Amino acid sequence: MEQIRDHERLAFRHAPDATLILADRVILRASLRVESVFGWKVSELEGQSIRLLYPGQTDFEVIGARARRAMRAGEVYRDERFMRRKDGQVVWMEGQGTALDAQDPLRLAVWSYRPIEERGVPGPLTQTERKIARYLVNGFTSKEIALALGCSPRTVEVHRANMIAKMGVRNSAEMVSRLLAAPL
Repeated sequence: MEQIRDHERLAFRHAPDATLILADRVILRASLRVESVFGWKVSELEGQSIRLLYPGQTDFEVIGARARRAMRAGEVYRDERFMRRKDGQVVWMEGQGTALDAQDPLRLAVWSYRPIEERGVPGPLTQTERKIARYLVNGFTSKEIALALGCSPRTVEVHRANMIAKMGVRNSAEMVSRLLAAPL
């Protein structure tokens, strides 16, 4: 029996995705992968609020409420959202969580996170639009994005216009706000 527990601990610590055990949205345990995904050492995250990994308070509240509702109704909640790395960079992630108590989903839950760019998961935005979105939420200009992606500023502007139309917003500021507050 002890050998099984050792294997379970080993599997958690070396899970291929950044994995967290949360109690009331406080990080109890973190897998080793959190360092490469979020830039934080395990010891820096354990005991901290998961809020630390969100770009803003609105994201933390909106996603928390959405996850709580979904986990009461089903076993696993999955979404795509922006999250913040230790260096302040905002990255697009897939998050998956499961509650150990469906009546009180946030009391104890297991979550895993994976940067979406690693997998190229399809969604409402194209892969190029997602790359551009990542730069936009980090405050880059079209010229800076074009330089980073090896294209022209006009190409970035065309993608930005397409993103604005797809998201039904009026301008780039609204789009960035929507991306951060209610990830797609």
